[in-house]
Amino acid sequence: MLACGVLTLVLSLVLAGTSSLPVAVVALVVVGGPAGVGSSMLYAHLRHSGAKPADIVNTRAIVSVAWIAGPPVATLIIGAFGNRAILLAIGAIAVLVIATTVVMILQWSAAHDHDGPAQAAEDEHLALRTRAVVLIVAAFILLQAGNATVMSIMTVFVTETMRIDVIWAGIALGVAAGLEIPVLVLIGRLSLRFSSLRLIVTGCLAGIAYYVAMAYVTGPVMLIALQPLNAWCFAAIAGVGLTLFQQMIPRPGLSTGLYTNTRRIGAIVSGPIIALGSKTASGTLASSSPAASSPSSRWSSSQWRLDSGNRAQQPTWLTKFGTLATAGTGA
Repeated sequence: MLACGVLTLVLSLVLAGTSSLPVAVVALVVVGGPAGVGSSMLYAHLRHSGAKPADIVNTRAIVSVAWIAGPPVATLIIGAFGNRAILLAIGAIAVLVIATTVVMILQWSAAHDHDGPAQAAEDEHLALRTRAVVLIVAAFILLQAGNATVMSIMTVFVTETMRIDVIWAGIALGVAAGLEIPVLVLIGRLSLRFSSLRLIVTGCLAGIAYYVAMAYVTGPVMLIALQPLNAWCFAAIAGVGLTLFQQMIPRPGLSTGLYTNTRRIGAIVSGPIIALGSKTASGTLASSSPAASSPSSRWSSSQWRLDSGNRAQQPTWLTKFGTLATAGTGA
């Protein structure tokens, strides 16, 4: 965690001091890649310190608050002080992370010297065979792919299938993200009474109900009304799924890293799912839909190309980086 904080600080300094796109890309890959595992290390540290599943799920809820608040705050900073100001803000946060991590290390060392080695979490370890672990990992890759597909396709689904304004896609995803926080807290409490597998089953059932119901949505009211199911499904995958992996695999770093990779791989798998789904009879193919050939659609497409051309006159990598910062990235 300390190394991740240092790398984040180095990354912000490099990006703030360069105007070269190749240098920025290399820095993001070489320095930003390793720095991005800091959140996984936090969950691994909690498990290693003996935290209960409920505590880890509650921590995941706090991270969700940060993901929701981050893009608006980044937008405010960029709008008020310019694009480079966001890099200074990231550097300041990195310094805070480094200081906090140092304090945690000192406290852990003091407790270790006084009380001996940290005790493992009290919840029972799930003694599963290797085949069962492989199947669960594969299942979570598919679950993560389903969630990534829903988030990616929501805008197209709202505009091309439901034929309503695109703003409702943002409202629906925003409602789901907002509900995710209290749902994570609730699931954390339920984990004290029910096993992780049972809670994940409820999340899968909620996801199935959500996906099936979305096929029959006809208006924005129904779309918003279904988002609690979406929130419950994602909270079960993101919260309880993490603790399940930590219960299956006794090594906190390995289990947390493996769970995090299911989300990365799931995002990759979602691409072919979207491509195959769009070519089916019930899928959305914008190029062959009536709306794609309408005058308004052609005007929108032309306007998009015109706007893209205008943006091409401002090819600075920092503007693109600021845009990405305001949009946020997956956690």
